[in-house]
Amino acid sequence: MSHDTLADRAASTPAFDLTPPPTATTMRVTKRNGVSEPVDLNKIVRAVTRAADGLHAVEPMRVATRTISGLYDGATTRELDELSIRTAALLTAEEPEYGRLAARLLSGVIAKEVAGQEIHAFSQSIARGHEVGLINDRLLGFVQANARKLNDAIDPALDLGFDYFGLRTLYDRYLLRHPRTRKAIETPQQFFLRIACALGEDVPGALALYRAMGNLDYLPSSPTLFNSGTNHEQLSSCFLLDSPQDSLESIYQRYGDIAQLSKFSGGIGVSFTRVRSRGSLIKSTNGHSNGIVPWLKTLDASVAAVNQGGKRKGAACVYLEPWHADVEEFLELRDNTGDEARRTHNLNIANWVPDLFMRRVEADAEWSLFDPRVVPEFTDLYGDAFDRAYEQAEAQGKATRTIRARELYARMMRTLAQTGNGWMTFKDKCNRASNQTLRAQNVIHLSNLCTEILEVTSAEETAVCNLGSINLARHVDADGAFDFDKLAETVRLAVRQLDRVIDLNFYPIETARRGNLRWRPVGLGCMGLQDVLFALRLPFDGDAARALSTQIAETIYFHALDTSCELAVERGMHPAFAETRASVGELQFDAWRVTPDANDKWDALRERIKTHGLRNSLLVAIAPTATIASIAGCYECVEPQVSNLFKRETLSGDFLQVNKYLAEELKKLGLWTPEMRDAIKLAEGSIQGIAAIPEPLRTIYRTAWELPMRALIDMAAARGAYIDQSASLNLFMEQPSIGALSSMYMHAWKQGIKTTYYLRSRPATKIQKTTVGPAPTPAEAVACSLENPESCEACQ
Repeated sequence: MSHDTLADRAASTPAFDLTPPPTATTMRVTKRNGVSEPVDLNKIVRAVTRAADGLHAVEPMRVATRTISGLYDGATTRELDELSIRTAALLTAEEPEYGRLAARLLSGVIAKEVAGQEIHAFSQSIARGHEVGLINDRLLGFVQANARKLNDAIDPALDLGFDYFGLRTLYDRYLLRHPRTRKAIETPQQFFLRIACALGEDVPGALALYRAMGNLDYLPSSPTLFNSGTNHEQLSSCFLLDSPQDSLESIYQRYGDIAQLSKFSGGIGVSFTRVRSRGSLIKSTNGHSNGIVPWLKTLDASVAAVNQGGKRKGAACVYLEPWHADVEEFLELRDNTGDEARRTHNLNIANWVPDLFMRRVEADAEWSLFDPRVVPEFTDLYGDAFDRAYEQAEAQGKATRTIRARELYARMMRTLAQTGNGWMTFKDKCNRASNQTLRAQNVIHLSNLCTEILEVTSAEETAVCNLGSINLARHVDADGAFDFDKLAETVRLAVRQLDRVIDLNFYPIETARRGNLRWRPVGLGCMGLQDVLFALRLPFDGDAARALSTQIAETIYFHALDTSCELAVERGMHPAFAETRASVGELQFDAWRVTPDANDKWDALRERIKTHGLRNSLLVAIAPTATIASIAGCYECVEPQVSNLFKRETLSGDFLQVNKYLAEELKKLGLWTPEMRDAIKLAEGSIQGIAAIPEPLRTIYRTAWELPMRALIDMAAARGAYIDQSASLNLFMEQPSIGALSSMYMHAWKQGIKTTYYLRSRPATKIQKTTVGPAPTPAEAVACSLENPESCEACQ
C-alpha cells in the first residue's frame, strides 16, 4: 500500500483521525533549542512517513498515531522522537521491517543532535573532537589536509543498512560524545570515516576502508572502534599473560599489568599454573601457602573495579593445567553456593588440558596432581616432552596425591553444566598446530578471554592480538550465490588494516609492545555464517553447509597469507619469522594432515612465503563478535541461531530479535499471521512443532538447541585446518548431563579442536507469556536469549 493511500485512509478512519481534541489546540512542545511552539500533529505524521519510504511492509500511521497518543503539554521534541522510535521497535516481532523504521528514526535524531552543535561536515566533527581533547593531533592533521575529499565521501544513505539494535548500540556506546554535555559529536558515517582515517595511510586507503565499514562488509573489533584516532589509541582486543612466577612480587606485578590492560578495553587471558598450591612450604617464613584461590579472589575484585570507563565491564579468564594440585578448588570458583571468600564471580575460568589427561580419562586410569613448586618444568612442556616429564615425576613420587582421571573430568563437566564456565582448551594441539612454536622454547601457555587467540607468552613477552571480522552476510550476491571474489577483496583490505594497528597501537605495558612488534599477529575472523546458510537455504548441519564453511575458511586463510607475504615484500617480514613453521614451508593445514583441493596455488604461495617471509606470524581467528555482529545486523561469528524470536538484554537495553529470513519465507506462504507468531512465542522461538510450516523450512530454521552438537564440532574441525589461531566455539545443550557432556568434549578433542568456549544451556523455568493472544505486545512474551554478549565482547 502506498503512503498516499495510507494517508487518505487515515483521514477517513476514526482510529487515525488527526483532528486535534479541544484541549490539543493549547498543547505546546519544546524544541531542542528551547523554543516552545504549538503542537503540529501533521509534522509527526510527515516525519514518520518520510522515514518509512521504501519499507513496504510497515504502516507509518500506526507509529504516528501511537506517538501522538503519548503527547502531553510541554513535551519535548526529543521525547516525541524517542516515543516514535520505541513504538516502531515494539512492532518488530510483528514485522521485522519496523526495526529498520526505528533505525531510520534514530538516525534522524542523531543527525539533529550533531547538527545542533554546529557540526555539519566530517572535518568539523574531527575539529570539535580535537578541541575538547578527544581526537589526537595525527588524525586532525590528516583530516585538515584532505578535508574536501573526506567531507564529500560521507554517504548518509549508508545508514539505511542499520537495524535498530545495531544503530542503538552504536549510538549509545561507540560514537564520540562531548565530555561535558554528553551529546554525540559525530554521526554513524562520520564515526566510520574517523576510524578509517585513523587507520589509513592515505586518502584512497582510508576511503576503501570507510566503504567496507559503512556498507557493514567488515568491522574492526570494539577496542579499535572505541579508540581509533583518540588520544589513547589502544586498539588491540586481546592480551595473554603468562603465569606469574611463584613469588609475591611477580603476582602483584601481574595484577598491575592486568589493570593497565583492562583500563583501555583489553580482554585478558592469564595463566596461574606456575603459582604454588595450597599447603606448599614457604621457605622464607616456614609457613604454608594458601594456594591460588586467595590470589584469584584479589584478581576478581580488581577486574570488577577496572570497568573500562563504563563502556563495558572488565573481563578476564584464568587458565590452569589439570595437574595443578589446586585444580578442584579452581573448578569451584564460579559455583553459586559455598564459601564466598573462595568464589570469583567476575573471573572466567578455563582448563588448559594436555592430551595425556584425555588419554587417561579414556582409559579410566589414575591421574596425579602436583605442586608446581616441585615440578616447575611442566608449564613449559607439551606433547611427548610433557608426557615424559610427567610420568617421570610420578615414578619419582613427586605427586601431591592421585585421583581417577574420570573423577576429575566429571568435575570439569559439572562445572560446565552448572556455570557454563570452565572451558575445555587443549594444550598439545594448540602448540603442535601453531606457526609460532617451531623452536622448543616458544610455548603457548593459554588462550585469551574468548579462547580464539593462541600465541606464545613468557615473562618477557605479553601476547597481543588485533581483531576484525568480515560480515559474510554481505558477501552473498544478487543471484543468491556466495561471492568469493568479493570475500578475497575484503580479506586483503582487512589484513592491511589489522597490520597497521600494530604500529599505531598504544601499549599500556612494555612486554605487550615487545611481543606484538616481534610477532605481529592479527586475528581476522568472520560473522554471519548463519545468515549465509539461511540465504542459500542450507541446513546448518548438512554436508553442503560444512563444505561451504570450509571453503570460506580456506579462502580467508589463503588471501590473508598472500597479503601478509605482499606486506613482507613491501615493509619487511616480522622479526621472529625464522622461528616460525612457515619459514620451513609448514602451513596450518599441514598440522591437520589436510590437503587443499587447489593444491597447486597453495604450493606456489608456500614457496613465495619461504622466499619473502610473512609480515604477520598469525592471521586468522574467529572471535565471538557479540557486539559488532549486532552493529552489522548479522548472526554472531560462525554460530547457529539460538531462537527464531527472542529478547536480547544488553547494556544498551532490551531488544527484540526476529528471524527476518523465516518471516520472509512465511510471508510468501501466507503464514506470517498473528496466530503463527503466537505459536512461535509459545514454543520459545522454535518452529519444530508447528505442522503448518513445511518440513524443509523446519529443517533449515532449527535453533542451536535443536542441532546435533557433533555437527557443530565436525564443522569447526573442518574449517580448523585453515585457522592458524583458533575459534570461539560455543556448544549448546538444553539440559546438560555429565554423560552427554563427557562424550561431547571427548569427541571435540579427538576431532582436533583446539579450544571450546561457553557451554550454553537453558533455564529450567520459562518466561510467562502473558501477552500471547489476539492483541500481543511484541516487547513481551518472547524467550530471552541466553547469549550474554556483555561477558565476552571484550574480544569484539
